Amino acid sequence: MLKKITLTQWIILSMILGVIFGALFPEESQHLKVVSNIFLRLIKCILVPLVFATLVVGIAGHADDLKAVGRLAVKSIIYFEIVTTLALVIGLVAVNLTEPGVGVSLPPPDPSMVKPPSEKITLSSVIEHAVPRSFFEAAAANDVLQIVCFAVLFAIALAQVQGSHRTTMLGFCESLTEVMFKFVGLVMKFAPFGIGAAMAYTVGHSGLGVLLNLGKLILTLYGALVVFCLVVLLPIALWARIPIKRFINAVREPAILAFTTTSSDAALPDAMQRLIAFGVPKRIVSFVMPMGYSFNLDGSTLYLAIASVFVAQAAGVELSIGQQVAIMLTLMLTSKGMAGIPRASQVILAGTLVTFGLPLEGVVLIIGVDELMDMARTTINLVGNCLATAVVARWEGELEIPAEDPNT
Repeated sequence: MLKKITLTQWIILSMILGVIFGALFPEESQHLKVVSNIFLRLIKCILVPLVFATLVVGIAGHADDLKAVGRLAVKSIIYFEIVTTLALVIGLVAVNLTEPGVGVSLPPPDPSMVKPPSEKITLSSVIEHAVPRSFFEAAAANDVLQIVCFAVLFAIALAQVQGSHRTTMLGFCESLTEVMFKFVGLVMKFAPFGIGAAMAYTVGHSGLGVLLNLGKLILTLYGALVVFCLVVLLPIALWARIPIKRFINAVREPAILAFTTTSSDAALPDAMQRLIAFGVPKRIVSFVMPMGYSFNLDGSTLYLAIASVFVAQAAGVELSIGQQVAIMLTLMLTSKGMAGIPRASQVILAGTLVTFGLPLEGVVLIIGVDELMDMARTTINLVGNCLATAVVARWEGELEIPAEDPNT
């Protein structure tokens, strides 16, 4: 009987049990954080070898057609910019319609409180950050953006090598990729325990009542993300002739993983594997997915638009249309560096507030419910990147979805 229960069903069951345990035993549930941390550590240790190996194979493995790689990069960037711009527009429209910050009192400045980083983030700092000082330093920090930069340069260099040296290195990277996918399968068997523990800790720490705290802001974000899926992602999927039901089935488990752990990194290896099974060529998955994690964070950019205007509303600062457009343009730039910054959304939000003279106390207020919002935006980040990968594959004429098995 137990063998008939799928991994998705185990994960959903563990989520429900985690919520119940966290609500009934809030103090005891805090001890379960070690279980969820172990699961996240196992997942994160996969990232660097998997991203590095798949990118190298994807680029150097097609050394005779580097123009195709360049074309793939251009198409990906064009797609990312269009979709993230639409996400920002939807976020600004939603926050102006619902006005969740009106009537909210910002906490008074507390000199003893450590505030989130408030440095201004510029184009030069984002570009500089993308280039690693050391591959091993970037690997230790799980900095996807820097690993992508190093892997692309390494792959281009490898493509210029002839003979057995190139064959040996490519063989090594292909073997490493296959091993890491098997590694993912082993780690995912632990997923129900890690996810259940994460849910129990979150509910025990914040309480079910946290859903009422700043509820209007949370509902605004969730509503805007639903609108984004319906008016942006769904039409794109239909335009690209992506079978919706099969796509949802393909990304369902990685999406649940992203939602419960609030970690895009945790869901990346499994999502890549499932997209390949869905019919996207491995070279496109290995190129577009890691790039999307740096340039196509749809949920996070939409959240930043809402959060920025929310703080202005709470502070009683009326932003003109021009100022909101300026905020949107700023976020289009600064959000591209999110992948490599700890507590990225808070850092980007703080930098934006400083740029436009808004109080940082707004960030402190939002942090109280950030975890609930992080679940939703992280899930949309993942789903948006999965769809982007499938769309680019269709754009390249290489999406080959296998026929459905009538027995499934």
